[in-house]
Amino acid sequence: MKSDSEIERDVRDELKWDPDLNADDIAVSVKDGVVTLAGFTHSYTDRLEAEAAAKRVAGVLAVANDIEVRIPAIDQRPDPDIARDAVAALKSQLPISYDQIKVIVKDGWITLEGAVEWQYQKTTADTAVRKVKGVKGVTNVITVKPKVQPTDIQRKIKDAFKRSAEVDAERITVEAKGSEVVLEGTVRSWIEREEAERVAWSAPGVTKVEDRIVVRPY
Repeated sequence: MKSDSEIERDVRDELKWDPDLNADDIAVSVKDGVVTLAGFTHSYTDRLEAEAAAKRVAGVLAVANDIEVRIPAIDQRPDPDIARDAVAALKSQLPISYDQIKVIVKDGWITLEGAVEWQYQKTTADTAVRKVKGVKGVTNVITVKPKVQPTDIQRKIKDAFKRSAEVDAERITVEAKGSEVVLEGTVRSWIEREEAERVAWSAPGVTKVEDRIVVRPY
């Protein structure tokens, strides 16, 4: 088991290793395996990339992302411009369902509202607008309302776990309550936990995933 100082060192190294991230203004602290990121980045995507980098490190149990996004003056834009580009991004990535999503922008922060049939549409919308120039953050409150409730969600998720090279299916239990899924068990790393949750969300008809999986290196 890694000590907090070893985890902190590895997280700092991972931040520096990432070629898409400028980590000069990011501070790292660790207590009982929980990483806290502070400081600031010049874009929202950098803030998210820093969090992803920390989660990739073995021994990390959780990440508290307190990084502030400070958009350089040259990249700051009026909210209407950001909103227009966000809608264009949604239309490009979700040409069939983009009109079911409403974009609200205030002080550079985007809120996504509306209802879609599939979880991937909600995820794609989030990914599309976060790349818009001038965005400080994204709040995604899009709801997933499938037209058909599948009866074999649990089986499909278990089968997907067994196919995955990144998830130890024997250590994770799946319980489906209608369209809601509960995951329990233990995994070796935070990234494996995220992969298990991603797989569950990918099942047709899933509207909620409660991830109770514990990270416990073994």
